[in-house]
Amino acid sequence: MAVTFAAAVLVAGGVFYGLVYLLDFQEIDSTAKLDAKTLFDLVKLSFGVVAGAGALVALVVAYRRQRVDEAGAHREATRLHTERFSQAVDKLGSDSPAVRLGGVHALAALADDAPDDSLRQTCIDVLCAYLQLPFTPDPGDDPAHQEEHHRYLAFRKVRHTILRLIGDHYRLPRGTYRSWQGCDLDLTDVIIDGSMDFRGAVLSSGKVSFSGATFPDGEVFFDRASFSGSRVSFDRASFSGGKVSFLRASFSGGLVSFDRASFSGGKVSFREASFSGGRTSFKHASFSGGTVSFINASGSAPYWLLDAVGTPAPATVTLSYAWMHPDP
Repeated sequence: MAVTFAAAVLVAGGVFYGLVYLLDFQEIDSTAKLDAKTLFDLVKLSFGVVAGAGALVALVVAYRRQRVDEAGAHREATRLHTERFSQAVDKLGSDSPAVRLGGVHALAALADDAPDDSLRQTCIDVLCAYLQLPFTPDPGDDPAHQEEHHRYLAFRKVRHTILRLIGDHYRLPRGTYRSWQGCDLDLTDVIIDGSMDFRGAVLSSGKVSFSGATFPDGEVFFDRASFSGSRVSFDRASFSGGKVSFLRASFSGGLVSFDRASFSGGKVSFREASFSGGRTSFKHASFSGGTVSFINASGSAPYWLLDAVGTPAPATVTLSYAWMHPDP
């Protein structure tokens, strides 16, 4: 309050002297006699100073009261978020697939409504952790295991819903409601056998990890995505089936790593992708099957890609013509 009052006095003094300068006053006429008009003006000035000081005090008090109210509202919002979070996590541990599915949607809604970024990140971390949990593989269509097969399909639906929700939220522009761009996404060692859609996403901050992930089925789209500052890792990822597309993606900043990734099946496309900045690495990656396409890719070849592919390139790998025939 003292600092605010002193600042107000300085501002008032500056305004006063500024007006004196603009009006070009040469001097103040002095008189030994104090008449009634001058006395009345001094009384009005005194009351004005007192009223201004009181208004300043009231403004500071109102500001602090507003800060206290905002802090209280934030604490209340955090308390309600924590209660809803506990209920949603309990649903994820249910034996019923339908209840788990409800918990997934509840956590996604909580992430959207989180009062701060740390609470939003916690919800995302729990959804990612669910995908990282081991699960019983499909027992097959044998009638003797029909119940287990149906249970597997039901729980797979829960996992696929999480993958879909993650893609839906990352496609939204950063700063808009429900957007998760800028948050960390940890899908380390996850089996990506469903659909994820990152088309048009702008990955300019945060960490996205597909390290050790397996792509045996499903489709993952990074079409027209912009990698301009985030750290995205596909280290040790296994592309053994399904489809992963980076069509017209832009690699202009940050770090995107495919180090020690295995391309043994499925279809991976970098068609018309642009490698104009940042660092994209394929160190010790292996290409033993499937199809990998860099047709019409522009910019410089990613680090260690040509070494990993070898010369001549395997029939399953199609490189950009400009990389194979550089200008003299």
